[in-house]
Amino acid sequence: MDTPVQLDHSFTVPASPDDAWKLFHDLARVAPCMPGAVLDTLEGDAFTGRVKVKVGAVQMSYRGEGTVTRDESARSVLLDLSGSETRGAGTASATVTATLTPGPAGTVVRVRTDLDITGRPAQFGRGIMTEVGDRIVRQFAGRLEDLLSDTATAPAAAPRPGGAPAEPEAVDLGAAALPVLLRKAAVPAAALIALVVVVRALGRRPRG
Repeated sequence: MDTPVQLDHSFTVPASPDDAWKLFHDLARVAPCMPGAVLDTLEGDAFTGRVKVKVGAVQMSYRGEGTVTRDESARSVLLDLSGSETRGAGTASATVTATLTPGPAGTVVRVRTDLDITGRPAQFGRGIMTEVGDRIVRQFAGRLEDLLSDTATAPAAAPRPGGAPAEPEAVDLGAAALPVLLRKAAVPAAALIALVVVVRALGRRPRG
């Protein structure tokens, strides 16, 4: 099953456009802000990394690669990403465009993601994928804000060539997917409960 999804998000980071743009040049610092992600190698504009996610008892790990293209005049970043499950047949590819513009509270980052995914995550459908994407972007924005704040000036861990690769901490999508699953199940569940009540009421009617 193939599920193409387009996601649009925006968030504000407490920094001037110049400072935010400099940060977005430093993938070694920005990449660890993404929940569940680890950057393994970075050579020029090409990189490799891993992402680990879990939904309930199901855990999935992806290994992938990507390239980054920057438009200095427009202050936009284009990421071409592709990956596959390390223990499964699922694949994922994405084109991510991030554009930085001045805002009243700092810099507004607008992100458009064209995602194409196969395998187990595709079974959730567009609605749940959008909900999950929203929550992950909010976490990503919060970590960027911490990175840019005066109280979090220490650089994030950079890739360690030749050393033991860091193990990504799985981002739990269960909490994000559960509310959507419950909402999707609410109408059928209510209909089923109503049917049970009617059948019981009919069964209690006096006969004759």
